[in-house]
Amino acid sequence: MQIFLRPEDEKDRRIVEELTRDAFWNVYLPGADEHLLIHKMRSAKEFVRNLDFVALHNGKIVGNIVYAKAKIIDNEKEYIVLTFGPVSVLPEYQNQGIGSKLINHTIQLSKEMGYKAILIYGDPEYYKRFGFKVSKEFNITNKEGKFPASLQVLELYYNALNGIKGIFNEGKVYEIDGNETEKFDKSFVYKEKLKTKSQERFIELSGKYL
Repeated sequence: MQIFLRPEDEKDRRIVEELTRDAFWNVYLPGADEHLLIHKMRSAKEFVRNLDFVALHNGKIVGNIVYAKAKIIDNEKEYIVLTFGPVSVLPEYQNQGIGSKLINHTIQLSKEMGYKAILIYGDPEYYKRFGFKVSKEFNITNKEGKFPASLQVLELYYNALNGIKGIFNEGKVYEIDGNETEKFDKSFVYKEKLKTKSQERFIELSGKYL
C-alpha cells in the first residue's frame, strides 16, 4: 500500500477529528475522547505543530499523529521532552503499517529538532519495536510516584537522559473533562458506546506496576 505523509493543514482538521473518533471508538473506554483531545491540542502552547502529520492513501486522509511538549520534573529542575498521541488510523486501514510509518517519521524529525526524549503511555509490546523502554529503567515515575507498565521512554540520542530522573508530567493539555467530551461529541454522527476486551487490556496495563 502506497502511503504519503505530509503536515496537517487547517482544512484537514475536522477530517482528522472524525478519523480519530472512529479509530478510538470503544477502544479504551465506551465511546472515545481522543477527538476532543486533538481538537484542544491545536490551540495549546505545548502543541508542536511541526510534528503534526497526516497519512494519505490515494488522496484520502487515513491517519494522523500529534505531539506536545511535556516535562520530567526532578524537585525544582524541569526537563523538556516530547509526548505524542493520539496516533490515529482509520479502522479499515489499521494493521497495515501506517501508524508505524507516522511514528518512525516523526521520531526522526524529533531527533533532528534536538529533543532529548519521547515519553508516552502505551502498550509496551507494541512500542518496544520503536526502541521504547519501560520508565523504571530511567527512574522516571508517573505523577503518583509509580512505574506503570504503560509508561514508555525513548531516548533520542545516546545517554540523552543521563543524570535525569523524576516525575513525568504530560501537562494539562491531556486532561479531558467527561462533560466536555459529551458536549463535543454531539457535533458528530451518533455511534453506540460499548464495553470491549480492549478496554480490559487498557485497565490492566494502567494498573500494572513494575
